[in-house]
Amino acid sequence: MRWPPELCETPDPQGAYPRLSDAQLQALAPYGERRRVRQDEVLYAEGLPCTEFFAILAGKVATVEGFGADDEVIGVHGAGRFLGELNMLTGQVGFVTGVVAEDGEVLAVPADALRRLVAGDPALGDLILRAYLIRRSMLIGLGAGFRIIGSRFSADSRRLREFAARNRLPHRWIDLEQDEEAERFLRSMGLTPEETPVVIWRGETVLRNPSNAELARAVGLLAPRVQENRCDLLVIGAGPAGLAAAVYGASEGLATMVLDDVATGGQAGTSSRIENYLGFPSGISGGELAERAAIQADKFGAGFCVPAQACGLHLDAGDHIVTVGEGGTIHARTLIIATGVRYRRLDVRNLERFEPTSVYYAATMFEAQMCERDPIVVVGGGNSAGQAALFLARHAACVRLLVREDALSRNMSRYLAVEIERHPRIQIMLNTEVRELMGEETLAAVVAEDNVTGERSTIEARAMFIFIGAEPYTAWLADEIALDPRGYILTGADATRSGKEDTPDSAGRPFPLETSRAGVFAAGDVRSGSIKRVAAAVGEGAMAVRLIHDYLQAGE
Repeated sequence: MRWPPELCETPDPQGAYPRLSDAQLQALAPYGERRRVRQDEVLYAEGLPCTEFFAILAGKVATVEGFGADDEVIGVHGAGRFLGELNMLTGQVGFVTGVVAEDGEVLAVPADALRRLVAGDPALGDLILRAYLIRRSMLIGLGAGFRIIGSRFSADSRRLREFAARNRLPHRWIDLEQDEEAERFLRSMGLTPEETPVVIWRGETVLRNPSNAELARAVGLLAPRVQENRCDLLVIGAGPAGLAAAVYGASEGLATMVLDDVATGGQAGTSSRIENYLGFPSGISGGELAERAAIQADKFGAGFCVPAQACGLHLDAGDHIVTVGEGGTIHARTLIIATGVRYRRLDVRNLERFEPTSVYYAATMFEAQMCERDPIVVVGGGNSAGQAALFLARHAACVRLLVREDALSRNMSRYLAVEIERHPRIQIMLNTEVRELMGEETLAAVVAEDNVTGERSTIEARAMFIFIGAEPYTAWLADEIALDPRGYILTGADATRSGKEDTPDSAGRPFPLETSRAGVFAAGDVRSGSIKRVAAAVGEGAMAVRLIHDYLQAGE
């Protein structure tokens, strides 16, 4: 690369590039080696795992996207700063390249040694983790990483984009419908628009309409490949309950594995801000909470398989056997089901027609980008709908909140209702229900009806967000576990009253979170009678692990 004569260090207004103190560098020194580096030397490369953590002792290092092709410099860093981003802790491949811009010296620490060190040094660990979380957000905002090229009207394009967004994978979306150069670029790669969506990685790797698992493997997520796994504890679902179970299970010595069919975080991971979670007075995004929890679980040795969909459950020789969607099985001594819920679909004509392009069940930055400066409607009167409306109001031209009740505070926390009522870009429409969707390839308008007067109105909308309650994700269990009439998992005394055959019936059994099958527990929103709050789910995940120890000690 060509470097300017005077290379200035990148400013740090967000706290993404803190400097290590002399004491912190001294603490790192025994775990690594000092290494002289020369200009243009590559320390780590885009698309490859990062095996070393680098602290800069002298000289300067640049982080570059598209090294050797576009050579877009993202940042320049000098003595005292450290390199890398979240992939250093998660095992994903790198999304940028670290290139020496000015001769100097670095301290190179193996990644495994770094993880052990920061686990034992809270101050250093918090400094590095906070910086890495901010850097990942910056990379996502910059559109670094791989490219997804396709049509906005394609369901597979949306699937790939949603998977990347939910897993917070840096990427750039190129829309064939808007980018005049996109088709020319495809043909230069030997591709045609009919073969889209495609994923371009490092300017050379082409994935033609890959499955989520194929994309996951390309970027280093642990999508399952083996035909059979064994563990002490299998957690199905990586929402707050599942993540808490993974942290406590692994930290207490159980060989723990976690499956999720989309991403860590569950429904909470789609929340732009959780404001009532203990310990975060200014709120925390669902994505950041999930990332912190997953890193914490990984620190204790929990293994994650994402995406991996549980498709069936049966008992064999005392083991709980879970069949995984892409093939293979997992044998577990104990099982925690934390699959949560899925938002209900709206019962309205033409919904299926617009779902691939204009209907959403989450409100993250991905969805916000899809409806930037467009008029939208949010359907629902609960906290999820309220949080979505507030977040989307920062991006959409206007937000109309359609609530079928006669007061916003009926099903919504008061603090949230007050914020919405005061927001100048949110129009609240009470006693209102959707009756019809209008448009050609994409949504153009929503026909709504006042459920008191019967009067109908047409509301301009380019996107519709639906938050009208949820249903438990338990269909995959078939008849293996006792469920309540709505499909939620029965536990404790409720499981006993179900009359399900082979339900534990000794003193104190089933345990409070144990299901009708011995050794199988349920936690979080999927459990009948649960409190639908993040803090409650986290508590149940931790409690389930405590009960599993009691179960194992009893020799069941």
